[in-house]
Parts: sequence; structure tokens; C-alpha cells
Amino acid sequence: MSFVTSTDGANIFYKDWGNPGDQPIVFHHGWPLSSDDWDSQLLYFLSKGYRVIAHDRRGHGRSSQVGDGHDMNHYAADVAAVVKHLDLRDAVHIGHSTGGGEAARYVARHADGRVAKLVLIGAVPPLMVKTQNNPGGLPMEVFDGFREQLLANRAQFYWDVASGPFYGFNRQDVTPLRPVIENWWRQGMMGGAKAHYDGIKAFSETDFSDDLKTIDVPTLVMHGDDDQIVPIGASALLSAKLLNKGTLKIYEKFSHGMCTTNADVINADLLAFIQDESIGT
Repeated sequence: MSFVTSTDGANIFYKDWGNPGDQPIVFHHGWPLSSDDWDSQLLYFLSKGYRVIAHDRRGHGRSSQVGDGHDMNHYAADVAAVVKHLDLRDAVHIGHSTGGGEAARYVARHADGRVAKLVLIGAVPPLMVKTQNNPGGLPMEVFDGFREQLLANRAQFYWDVASGPFYGFNRQDVTPLRPVIENWWRQGMMGGAKAHYDGIKAFSETDFSDDLKTIDVPTLVMHGDDDQIVPIGASALLSAKLLNKGTLKIYEKFSHGMCTTNADVINADLLAFIQDESIGT
């Protein structure tokens, strides 16, 4: 397995598949998952002639279960360590959910001319929690509930998320896919409880507004209008307005987990964006 050591000593696992001379695409996974959540995208873009890279966030997957540094600044710095180690240039960064926040912070603060494009999918920016300046956000009680459920029974909590709102399996006429649920649960349980607990604060309370305003590369914002995890009104609709070169694509009735359940549609639109082709409205 391949690892890079971050500036504070965390060992970050990463996958690096493809020809080193091909354009790199870097994938940033969501909470509390791992780079395995990108299987459908990694294999698809590898087959299209791209170099694909995906890492496990610190405390997640196969990366070291360190006790601290579970915040967006460290997450972005860890990505920078992977990018520097592999000397990636002209890269497209694609982030889902929490990974969207991580990717936005990386591009805003560490890109250093190495980034060609950015994609935010069901992403947490600009700010998830409700505040006086963000009245459309989710109440703090929602995230306190996440913490309480994680502490009480992490395994059950993760099963409930995967079998319910994450993929929209709680919707009428939607058939739950047990292998998908079990794979989500497997990834979650690979990570450390401390990292996941602290990560709730990172993804819910970090304000990415200034990051979004700073980003100057073409950015595609993709979001399902039935996303029950990251509601579209307080995320994608606002992010698209803050970005200098943002394009918004809304998917009717798609869930938060649309990269898995609707991979054919998402992959095709990602490829079109990367290749400067129209993805429609």
C-alpha cells in the first residue's frame, strides 16, 4: 500500500492508478468513508485515459488513526502533501460531501497553479450549520444528534444512515440495495471513532465562503434536489453564487449518494465538464 507522511506525522493512504503522463483527477471522499467510495469513478476515468488519485482522509479508511488534526485545515494540508509527493499538475479535483469542503479549501489555499478545475458534488460549502448569518442552515441540534448517535452505537448509526437517507432508500418506491449499504457500513467502520466524531464539527461548522470567493478555476457544482444529508438550499445554490467561475447542475430526485446509485449519469457529466463539453441544464 502507498502512504505519504503529512507535516504533522499522519500517514495518509492513497491510490494512484494510470499513466503518470496522463491528466490527473484527484478524488476527495465524504464522511465517514474512504477512497473506496469512488470505485465507480476511479475505474471509469482510468478507462478514459486519466490518471486517478484518491486518498483516505486522516483517521478514515487505511490512513493512521491519529488523535488530532481532524479539521479542514489539516485535511487540506494532507491533500497538499499527497499532491506534492506525486508532483501532480493540471489536476482536476472532485470532492463529495465533506470531501467537497476539503477540496475547496485545498484549491483556495494550496493550489499553487497545480489545479485546472474543481467539482463539488453534494458538498457541504459554504456552511452547513444554521447561524445568524446563515439562517438557511441546519440547526446545531442536528449535528449534536449525530454525535450522540455515534457515541451510543456507531455501528447502528452508520447502518441507519446508509440504509435510509444517504441513498434515499427511505423514499417510497425506492428499492434498498443491500450490497451498497454494507459497503458504506464497511468503509465507515474501518475508520476511527475519534476522527469521525471530530469530523462532524469540521464538516458542519467550517465556513467556506471566503474559500469559494478565492477560487479562480472553473468549478462545477453538482447536487441532487432530494439530498437529505446536505440540503441543496443551504449548499449548492449558495456556493454557485459565491464562485467566480461556477456552473450549477441540479439533478431531479437524486440523493446524496448519487455518485454510486446514478454513477452512469454523474460520470458522463463529469467527463463532459473535464473535456470542456456542455453538460446541459
